[in-house]
Amino acid sequence: MRFKKIYFLVCSMLLMLAVNANAASEKECFEKASRGVFKFNQGFDKLLLKPAAKMYNKLPEPVRKGTGNFTSNVATLLSVPNHLLQGEMRLAGHATGSFLINTTVGVLGLGNPAAALGFENQKEDLGQTLGTYGFKGGCYFVLPILGPTTVRDTVGMVVDQSYLDPFAKITWHEREIKSFSGNKFDYVGIKAVSAVDFRGTNMTNFDSLEKNSIDIYAATKSLYLQNRNKKINNSAKSEDDWGNLDK
Repeated sequence: MRFKKIYFLVCSMLLMLAVNANAASEKECFEKASRGVFKFNQGFDKLLLKPAAKMYNKLPEPVRKGTGNFTSNVATLLSVPNHLLQGEMRLAGHATGSFLINTTVGVLGLGNPAAALGFENQKEDLGQTLGTYGFKGGCYFVLPILGPTTVRDTVGMVVDQSYLDPFAKITWHEREIKSFSGNKFDYVGIKAVSAVDFRGTNMTNFDSLEKNSIDIYAATKSLYLQNRNKKINNSAKSEDDWGNLDK
């Protein structure tokens, strides 16, 4: 098992080196396929995600606020190791303090007293970390359900979920089983709730994008890449183009 993990990491880094050497910036590599997947994702959104988000938005505001705080607090666990990998010790300390305060005083993260105390909670992932070290995004493409991504961000997502995310470690990877059972439901459930919260919070933004875009695929790609680049540069305004993207 240890050999497989080392092999995976080595292969991932070699892939990133290859991407970095051959791609000055993000480019379309599989546009025809990506547009097909994008259309599938639109159908999934219309059939399931958007209706769920509409029902979610009918809940009392304190319930929605608490849900958003809870999922955001869980996501903070992934930010800590990535802050450390970026050498951002101050932000790592803020993220750790934010998680501890919100989990205890904030009652399992339903409240956000850490923000009132001045703790910053800037979300980070390995895709952003690799970007800060100069790795380019490489090929842009669209994944089923998960949406827009690049080679760099996909590698980062897999490594995050496999090694860096403490929440994934204590749920998804708690037991070496291949069947979808046990605490894996906790991990998937939190991700699903987070997706519904994000969709509901940004309902107006999504509707506006769909209504005003001549080519919604191209518009979504542009927004995704702009937002990722802003986050890599640690811009405090990275959510401006797409609502509250840090949820």
